[in-house]
Amino acid sequence: MRNALVSGQHPFAVILGCIDSRVPPELVFDQGLGDLLTVRSAGEVLDEAVLGSIAYGVLELEIPLILVLGHQSCGAVAAAVHADESGEQLPAHIQYLADQIRPAIDYSQHGDARVDSTVNRNAGLVRRRLAAEPDLAAKVAAGELAIVGARYELTSQLVHALD
Repeated sequence: MRNALVSGQHPFAVILGCIDSRVPPELVFDQGLGDLLTVRSAGEVLDEAVLGSIAYGVLELEIPLILVLGHQSCGAVAAAVHADESGEQLPAHIQYLADQIRPAIDYSQHGDARVDSTVNRNAGLVRRRLAAEPDLAAKVAAGELAIVGARYELTSQLVHALD
């Protein structure tokens, strides 16, 4: 298979997922080499490198699907919620991640439910931010790209779509 991929790649989806070692997209979706273009950052946080990587997949490789994959028990989301509640400053660049996740915090929930709901809201927020990127929005408008959010459950190993 690796020899067959030397001449090029044709993945069918870009997966933006978390760095969590329990959630490797190729295993979650039972896919092999060359099937997925995976981009991973803690809490699916977008920055210029992540956006550029996703745009490369869509604009250069003509991948028709972006999936933003949140997951149960996300440590980055939990850290952002904890820092927001406690006012505690997180170490170095981890604070940057928390600041990016903060707009998704669900203040209508409390405790573990707040973290759980924020996982979903964060994936939705990231999906909407991607859909608002001009180059990606043009592809969506032309019917050449779908951008969707989903959540992986560690306990059941199932993925379900988010609104």
